[in-house]
Amino acid sequence: MSILSIVLQAILGLGFLMFGFMKFGSKQMVEGFKHYGYPAAFRYFTGIVEFIAAALMIAGIWNQTYAVWGGLVIAATMIGAILTHIKMKDSAKQMMMPIILLVLGLAVFGINF
Repeated sequence: MSILSIVLQAILGLGFLMFGFMKFGSKQMVEGFKHYGYPAAFRYFTGIVEFIAAALMIAGIWNQTYAVWGGLVIAATMIGAILTHIKMKDSAKQMMMPIILLVLGLAVFGINF
């Protein structure tokens, strides 16, 4: 396993732990999901998926198979986020974080596949 992959996995793992926690109570996330027309249950579901992605990324430091799956989960989640931004006609600036996370998730997938 490459050092680059380990660094990306650590960053994504810690980041998605934080993003997952935010889905369960951050006022900004509650308002954001309402703005996008999603129910609270979907916000919780997204938080759980982000916890799973984080766990896979962190476990993937020791087992490449988990890193591959974590990269796929992150990519799928970020594609959903990007599609939501497109549906809402948000600016490219608002889509940059999901795009960057999509690229990083795909990088981890590619390095470990």
